[in-house]
Amino acid sequence: MPSFTPRVKEILRAHGCRFERPGRGDHEIWYSPLTDSRFPVDHKILSRHNANGVLKQAGIPKQF
Repeated sequence: MPSFTPRVKEILRAHGCRFERPGRGDHEIWYSPLTDSRFPVDHKILSRHNANGVLKQAGIPKQF
């Protein structure tokens, strides 16, 4: 099953979000200027629901 992570990261960067630091386990912490908040991004997002959840935390509409 392919991971949604590369596409999610591409969408995040296109909206001005940026990688901030490594998180716990296999997560990264990203910053969104749209919501002025930080949120975790998993290294292997396998569900479109989780992919859309990450985008929602970043203030970006659903893409999957």
